[in-house]
Amino acid sequence: MQDTPAVRDFIFENIADHPSDIVSVVADRFGFSRQRAHEYIAREAAAGTIIQVGRTRWTRYFSASGNHIDFALPITATLAEDRVWSQYIRPLLRRFPENIQGICAYGFTEMVNNVIDHSEGTVLFVTLDIREDELELMIMDNGVGIFHKIQDALHLDFMREAILHLSKGKFTTDPTKHTGEGIFFTSRIFDKFSILSDDLFYTFQGEEWFLSPEKRESFGKGTCIDMVLSLNATRTPKEVMDQYSDQEIGFGKTIVAVALSSDPNDPHVSRSQAKRLLMGLEKFRQVVLDFRSVNSVGQAFVDEVFRVFQGEHPDIMIRYVNANEEVEAMIKRGLANQPS
Repeated sequence: MQDTPAVRDFIFENIADHPSDIVSVVADRFGFSRQRAHEYIAREAAAGTIIQVGRTRWTRYFSASGNHIDFALPITATLAEDRVWSQYIRPLLRRFPENIQGICAYGFTEMVNNVIDHSEGTVLFVTLDIREDELELMIMDNGVGIFHKIQDALHLDFMREAILHLSKGKFTTDPTKHTGEGIFFTSRIFDKFSILSDDLFYTFQGEEWFLSPEKRESFGKGTCIDMVLSLNATRTPKEVMDQYSDQEIGFGKTIVAVALSSDPNDPHVSRSQAKRLLMGLEKFRQVVLDFRSVNSVGQAFVDEVFRVFQGEHPDIMIRYVNANEEVEAMIKRGLANQPS
């Protein structure tokens, strides 16, 4: 087969608009047979300039130098997140600095592995969009839903508490296979990290979190992870992880959104609420309690956190931030009443 620049140029000019029928488009344009047109496409795929996803009539093609790819893969015992990354996502990101590739590699493989091991779904959906100054990675599945699964595993009354435990880090429904650190660090190495599942939309951005009820008609059962990264980012995954790590024990610091430990209509007053908040925090050496959006706290809640739990775990450093005047006054009162 002769090298025809006109055919090659035509392929790359049209592949973005015709990912599923580019073979037919090429054949029609140049009067080729489908077989000959396919040979041109296959040659580019073998050279790595085109990414091929799927087989037979489900095959789709994308330019490796393009700005978009989307595909669906069956979740099977042989599906491996590193292969999905290396075959379909990394080729589009090779043009960017190593730290951008490193951030995307970590977040993508962690989130896809969660889908494989935890979602109980049958299909993985992936989309990558590269824009002028940022990229967006979206990973979806049609499984049970991440918040629902955690709620069931911990027998929680409110689904929003599932987000609390998920956001702490070191939480997993399968500790034999996972450390539970993936979502914690992924949410911090990207500029914006969001989870949509079971009509709850959770976003983490710059150490601030947002939670709202939301339903996208185009998204049904399962979980959608959305990650956005500035193409001007200079940080590396290691630099971010070092902010939460201890040289002796590794991942040792966490920041906890206290508001997620209770229904928004209920004040934080009871010991039971405090115990749910504190669940799993014994695994850390530093705990930062973020009281943003918490209007008031009760004496029993403060006592359970700052006297009982602290007394049981004297090696853990507990700090608090973003407390309003009323909350801070109650905390200081509780600390002052502790026996010396």
